[in-house]
Amino acid sequence: MKKLIAVLALATLASVAPQAASMTGYVSDTKCATSAAGKGTAAEWIKPAVFEQCVKDCVKEGSEAVFVTEDNKIVKFDAAARDKIKPFLGHKVNISGTIKNGVLTIDSIASVKM
Repeated sequence: MKKLIAVLALATLASVAPQAASMTGYVSDTKCATSAAGKGTAAEWIKPAVFEQCVKDCVKEGSEAVFVTEDNKIVKFDAAARDKIKPFLGHKVNISGTIKNGVLTIDSIASVKM
């Protein structure tokens, strides 16, 4: 019984603990990302020729920047990431960081060719 309780306790801790991640995706904005939420992949709706300027314009108008995974899942950035992502608005990126409660904390970020 003690082993079962210990296993359940560890499983519970693991489910709420931050998950370290290295992901490739896109720095987008909530307006564009939510309007394309029904797509299967981000590549279905991201048009490289216009994506960067569109994201920059939307963020300037008040839409919050978000990370969109290649399988089109939307993840919010934490407050500390806002300055880190500014040069990457509208870019495909590789991010190393931690996701906790659906919020991404960035350790490192680098552009990837679209």
